[in-house]
Amino acid sequence: MPVQTYSLFVLTIIMIYFGRVENRFNLLQLQDDIDKLKADFNSSHSDVGDGRPIFTGRLSNWTERNEKRIILSQIVSMYLKILENTDKSKAHVRNITEELYTLKESLSDGSKKMEYLKDLTKLQVNDLKIQRKAVNELFSVLQKLGDTPSSYKRKRSQFQRQCKC
Repeated sequence: MPVQTYSLFVLTIIMIYFGRVENRFNLLQLQDDIDKLKADFNSSHSDVGDGRPIFTGRLSNWTERNEKRIILSQIVSMYLKILENTDKSKAHVRNITEELYTLKESLSDGSKKMEYLKDLTKLQVNDLKIQRKAVNELFSVLQKLGDTPSSYKRKRSQFQRQCKC
């Protein structure tokens, strides 16, 4: 896949993943708008092909739906930041921005989860008070880790094997 089509690819994945593409025409219109945006940004410049993709390479590491929601919400936000300083008088910029804002609205819970993860990484784990609280919560955290859907299935199958009814 040529490097120049990555932005369309990511936007298409996001829109299909969240059910925003109602028909083929909408996607074709977005493709045309993105082609115009590529021309605005001169994305056929030789440095675009250097290195790995910005967003699509990172998506492959996320497999669960909720995980993808979190990362996709951040990707959509990044696209909106990129488009903040573009010429809003151009119809294609407005169309893409509107679609991205619509997607962002459906992803709001992912953004909140991402903020929580950022806050979590800022915790001062060398702080004695935080260490005490964390140790106090350790058993509860381990219990929650044990309460995953796979452990439910395992417990259910173990019970069925034990019961010779």
